Amino acid sequence: MSALYDKGRQAFLEGSVHWLTDSIKATLVDTGTYTVNLTTQQYMNTNTVSSVSRIGTATALTGLTSYSGIADATDLTFTSVSGLSVEALIIWKDGGGSGTTVSGITDLLLAYIDTGTGLPFTPSGGDVIIQWDNGTNKIFKL
Repeated sequence: MSALYDKGRQAFLEGSVHWLTDSIKATLVDTGTYTVNLTTQQYMNTNTVSSVSRIGTATALTGLTSYSGIADATDLTFTSVSGLSVEALIIWKDGGGSGTTVSGITDLLLAYIDTGTGLPFTPSGGDVIIQWDNGTNKIFKL
Protein backbone atom coordinates (compact mmCIF):
# COMPACT_ATOMS: atom_id res chain seq x y z
CA MET A 1 0.00 0.00 0.00
CA SER A 2 2.96 2.40 -0.16
CA ALA A 3 1.53 5.85 -0.88
CA LEU A 4 1.66 9.56 -0.12
CA TYR A 5 -0.34 11.10 2.69
CA ASP A 6 -3.08 13.37 1.27
CA LYS A 7 -2.02 16.40 3.36
CA GLY A 8 1.60 15.88 2.33
CA ARG A 9 0.65 15.70 -1.34
CA GLN A 10 -1.37 18.92 -0.89
CA ALA A 11 1.66 20.60 0.72
CA PHE A 12 3.80 19.68 -2.31
CA LEU A 13 1.18 21.23 -4.62
CA GLU A 14 0.96 24.41 -2.52
CA GLY A 15 4.73 24.81 -2.34
CA SER A 16 5.09 24.35 1.42
CA VAL A 17 7.30 21.28 1.00
CA HIS A 18 10.59 21.78 -0.79
CA TRP A 19 12.09 18.33 -1.36
CA LEU A 20 15.55 19.64 -2.24
CA THR A 21 15.99 22.10 0.64
CA ASP A 22 13.72 21.08 3.54
CA SER A 23 14.86 18.76 6.31
CA ILE A 24 13.29 15.44 5.28
CA LYS A 25 13.49 12.48 7.66
CA ALA A 26 12.44 8.86 7.81
CA THR A 27 11.20 6.84 10.76
CA LEU A 28 10.87 3.06 10.98
CA VAL A 29 7.48 1.97 12.32
CA ASP A 30 5.81 -1.09 13.80
CA THR A 31 2.36 -1.42 12.22
CA GLY A 32 1.25 -3.58 15.12
CA THR A 33 1.11 -0.35 17.13
CA TYR A 34 0.47 2.15 14.30
CA THR A 35 -2.41 2.17 11.86
CA VAL A 36 -1.90 4.38 8.83
CA ASN A 37 -4.67 6.64 7.58
CA LEU A 38 -3.45 8.45 4.47
CA THR A 39 -6.55 10.63 4.32
CA THR A 40 -6.76 12.07 7.81
CA GLN A 41 -3.28 11.87 9.34
CA GLN A 42 -1.19 14.99 8.83
CA TYR A 43 1.54 15.44 11.45
CA MET A 44 4.34 13.31 12.85
CA ASN A 45 3.41 13.71 16.50
CA THR A 46 2.78 11.38 19.41
CA ASN A 47 -0.99 11.54 18.84
CA THR A 48 -0.55 10.16 15.31
CA VAL A 49 2.54 7.95 15.57
CA SER A 50 3.13 6.99 19.19
CA SER A 51 6.66 6.68 20.55
CA VAL A 52 6.03 2.92 20.92
CA SER A 53 5.39 2.69 17.16
CA ARG A 54 8.70 4.36 16.25
CA ILE A 55 11.59 1.95 16.02
CA GLY A 56 15.07 3.43 16.34
CA THR A 57 15.87 7.09 15.80
CA ALA A 58 14.53 9.22 12.96
CA THR A 59 17.19 9.69 10.30
CA ALA A 60 17.66 12.58 7.88
CA LEU A 61 17.62 11.87 4.16
CA THR A 62 20.65 13.21 2.30
CA GLY A 63 21.49 13.69 -1.36
CA LEU A 64 17.92 14.68 -2.17
CA THR A 65 17.20 14.93 -5.89
CA SER A 66 14.14 15.20 -8.08
CA TYR A 67 13.42 14.76 -11.76
CA SER A 68 10.05 14.79 -13.53
CA GLY A 69 8.15 14.58 -10.24
CA ILE A 70 10.24 11.67 -8.94
CA ALA A 71 11.83 11.96 -5.48
CA ASP A 72 15.14 10.29 -4.72
CA ALA A 73 17.88 10.39 -2.08
CA THR A 74 21.03 8.62 -1.03
CA ASP A 75 20.43 5.18 0.51
CA LEU A 76 19.68 5.56 4.21
CA THR A 77 21.32 3.99 7.28
CA PHE A 78 19.56 3.73 10.63
CA THR A 79 22.19 2.97 13.27
CA SER A 80 21.94 0.47 16.15
CA VAL A 81 18.27 -0.39 15.64
CA SER A 82 16.51 -2.54 18.21
CA GLY A 83 12.93 -2.96 19.31
CA LEU A 84 9.69 -4.28 17.89
CA SER A 85 9.30 -5.57 14.34
CA VAL A 86 9.43 -3.06 11.50
CA GLU A 87 6.85 -3.32 8.74
CA ALA A 88 7.01 0.17 7.25
CA LEU A 89 8.72 3.52 7.24
CA ILE A 90 7.35 7.03 7.21
CA ILE A 91 8.97 9.93 5.39
CA TRP A 92 8.19 13.34 6.86
CA LYS A 93 9.20 16.99 6.69
CA ASP A 94 10.96 18.03 9.91
CA GLY A 95 9.60 21.41 10.86
CA GLY A 96 11.62 21.68 14.05
CA GLY A 97 10.76 18.67 16.19
CA SER A 98 13.55 16.64 17.79
CA GLY A 99 13.02 13.49 15.72
CA THR A 100 12.37 10.99 18.50
CA THR A 101 9.96 13.14 20.48
CA VAL A 102 8.29 15.06 17.68
CA SER A 103 5.27 16.88 18.98
CA GLY A 104 4.86 19.99 16.85
CA ILE A 105 2.30 20.60 14.17
CA THR A 106 5.03 21.47 11.70
CA ASP A 107 6.34 17.91 11.21
CA LEU A 108 4.35 16.99 8.11
CA LEU A 109 3.77 13.38 7.04
CA LEU A 110 4.74 12.86 3.39
CA ALA A 111 5.01 9.18 2.47
CA TYR A 112 4.21 5.79 3.93
CA ILE A 113 6.23 2.86 2.58
CA ASP A 114 5.41 -0.70 3.53
CA THR A 115 6.48 -2.50 0.38
CA GLY A 116 10.09 -3.24 -0.40
CA THR A 117 12.88 -5.75 -0.18
CA GLY A 118 13.57 -6.68 3.41
CA LEU A 119 10.22 -5.60 4.87
CA PRO A 120 9.09 -6.68 7.37
CA PHE A 121 12.08 -7.41 9.65
CA THR A 122 12.91 -7.64 13.32
CA PRO A 123 15.86 -5.44 14.30
CA SER A 124 18.72 -7.04 16.21
CA GLY A 125 20.67 -4.01 17.44
CA GLY A 126 22.69 -3.53 14.27
CA ASP A 127 22.47 -0.97 11.49
CA VAL A 128 19.58 -1.06 9.04
CA ILE A 129 20.25 0.09 5.49
CA ILE A 130 17.36 1.26 3.33
CA GLN A 131 18.23 1.01 -0.35
CA TRP A 132 15.85 3.11 -2.42
CA ASP A 133 14.57 1.71 -5.69
CA ASN A 134 16.96 2.33 -8.56
CA GLY A 135 14.12 1.91 -11.06
CA THR A 136 12.00 4.65 -12.57
CA ASN A 137 10.01 5.58 -9.45
CA LYS A 138 12.92 5.83 -6.93
CA ILE A 139 11.37 6.70 -3.51
CA PHE A 140 8.08 8.00 -4.82
CA LYS A 141 6.53 9.82 -7.75
CA LEU A 142 4.11 12.70 -7.44
